[in-house]
Amino acid sequence: MRWKKLGQVYSCQPIDKYLISHASNPLAVHLRDDIFRVFFSGRDKENKSSVGYVDIDILEQSVINVCKEAVFIYGDNDSFYSHGISIGNMYNVKGVNYIQFMAWQIRNGGHWRGDIGRFRVNDDFETLELSPDKPYIGADEEDPVSLSYSWVMQDEESYKMWYGSTIDWTSENGEMIHVIKYATSKDGETWQKHGLAIPYEIGIAQAFSRPTVIKDTDGYHMWFSYRSGDGTKYRIGYAYSPDGQKWERKQNSGIDVSEVGWDSEMICYPFVFDHKGDQYMLYNGNEYGKEGFGLAVLERDL
Repeated sequence: MRWKKLGQVYSCQPIDKYLISHASNPLAVHLRDDIFRVFFSGRDKENKSSVGYVDIDILEQSVINVCKEAVFIYGDNDSFYSHGISIGNMYNVKGVNYIQFMAWQIRNGGHWRGDIGRFRVNDDFETLELSPDKPYIGADEEDPVSLSYSWVMQDEESYKMWYGSTIDWTSENGEMIHVIKYATSKDGETWQKHGLAIPYEIGIAQAFSRPTVIKDTDGYHMWFSYRSGDGTKYRIGYAYSPDGQKWERKQNSGIDVSEVGWDSEMICYPFVFDHKGDQYMLYNGNEYGKEGFGLAVLERDL
């Protein structure tokens, strides 16, 4: 497996006071032909994130349209998304498109934490509405500390979800333990949790985020961000599963940092999708996507 980098597609420019920097967590939605709308989480001067988008031509690797303002803004100080919104993927339930997101909070000067919220995506693929107007998935006995963005897939007669959960804010090397867990649903609304999906290893891979999953005839393939705890910044990892529940983490994801440039220190927040027989990956680079996002294509075996 090897991903061929096609370059930085979107270079951040200030859009409004809510979208000054960053285009983190890119999410591609097919509009027509080779045109995709890429939603992202941008930041204001206080590093609080809201949602914007750009439209890109995948084959030309060019931007053809940029939103004029944020399409959804973080909430007030008492809201469950008071300090930012980090988006996952889009999925459909009974004809309605949804996007789940990590809702950031910092309460009374304490540690940040997250719940999972959900947007309803209107038919124009531009307007987002909270659905519900409270945490969609919050802390419970299985996930008592903090949650992060998910990936949801309709799979035959059920739905599968992989999501982030904090086990501990720190470990013996000072890095947090934030893992990817697994849940299923018959109706796309009520979820049964099944615990840990990707095995973690202290000092090797222990802080995971932003799973993206593809299913083919061989099984399930997942890419994700991870940190090892040795001071190395985010890298993109890969895991395989025959059933979507139990995963084997592999050594090689097929993509790494560049020698120089916008993605030379960090690569993170992958989003993998198919188009015209090819698999593409949107991803962020240095400083969690401060400069924008890039595109890579999976090279075919000869």
